[in-house]
Amino acid sequence: MKDIFLRADELESHLGTIHADFGNLKLMIKDLLEENQRLTIENQQLRKVLKRETEPVESTQDAAEEPAAIEGDKPPAVMGVGEGYDNLARLYHEGFHICNVYYGHLRMEGDCLFCLSFLSK
Repeated sequence: MKDIFLRADELESHLGTIHADFGNLKLMIKDLLEENQRLTIENQQLRKVLKRETEPVESTQDAAEEPAAIEGDKPPAVMGVGEGYDNLARLYHEGFHICNVYYGHLRMEGDCLFCLSFLSK
């Protein structure tokens, strides 16, 4: 009789461990699903930015290549100083971090003080 109660007690403790492990597994699955959703949204936004950036560049490159081939030694266009700042500001307003802490990550919680201090310099 004692063996039965000991065995039932062991099974109950094992069941408790299995229940806790299952709860931890569910939390891990939830975290993975949230990360997957965040990465999916970030990927969609990056694709939009890439599409917007590559479409005008391709058409301007085609137009720029023809005269350069004809004229010969024209140097390639150099990006202006203010243009780089404008690009970073545009990226920030599109929802991406531009600070050295989280550069390129999607901003999920509003404004970033690091990014804002970088923009104010």
